[in-house]
Amino acid sequence: MKRRYLLEVGTASLGGIWLSQYLGSAQPKQQQPLPMTKTQDTFPITKTDAEWQAQLSPEAYKVLRKHGTERAGSSPLDKNYKAGIYECAGCGTPMFTSETKFDSGTGWPSFYQPIEGAVGYTTDRSFFMTRTEVHCSQCGGHLGHVFDDGPQPTGKRYCMNGVSLKFVGA
Repeated sequence: MKRRYLLEVGTASLGGIWLSQYLGSAQPKQQQPLPMTKTQDTFPITKTDAEWQAQLSPEAYKVLRKHGTERAGSSPLDKNYKAGIYECAGCGTPMFTSETKFDSGTGWPSFYQPIEGAVGYTTDRSFFMTRTEVHCSQCGGHLGHVFDDGPQPTGKRYCMNGVSLKFVGA
């Protein structure tokens, strides 16, 4: 009886601790914090939901405006290594250069550094984890997430949805 009670109390305690990070009472630490920026309503380029839907493909709309994720390995940009610029598919703002692209093996286009001022960051607590979301600094479009397991010189891996980017060759 006591053993079962201890298991129940221990499980409930661990569940409470885990759940507290999603309810705001515990803030997980990031190894190398990135500056968090604007909310979705304060970007220089704004459009109505209907305007975004008319402009974007259904998949691009789902990723850029509804924070979706494309299937790994589905984007031709993952294996694109031509010289050029990767722009936001929503507004055309230059996001990354081909010089900062690398093969992360994840199935998504990955970069170790964005163009200065091109991206913003917010905290994403979906899927039972806390991640740093990357969005376009001009239109707020969701691009992907950044992780601390990338190559030098930054040690960052900007794991982007290919549908959120448009490649413009040099």
